[in-house]
Amino acid sequence: MSRMSEVASPCNSVCTVDQVSGYCAGCYRTLDEIAGWSDLSVEARRTLLAELDERRRRYGAAIEQRSAAHAQR
Repeated sequence: MSRMSEVASPCNSVCTVDQVSGYCAGCYRTLDEIAGWSDLSVEARRTLLAELDERRRRYGAAIEQRSAAHAQR
């Protein structure tokens, strides 16, 4: 296993960006973070993953609510 693959991408194939927060509704990364993932060091990936957990706790319910409302249209 290569050093960079030690930290797997948080992508879960739910690639929809919430227009209010700017976070992906699946992984809670910004578009810049998604695009730059492959260039991050292992340490930077781990740091970002910790931030994503916090984003999910903080914004998850609101993003899910907006996504559900959008799907009903």
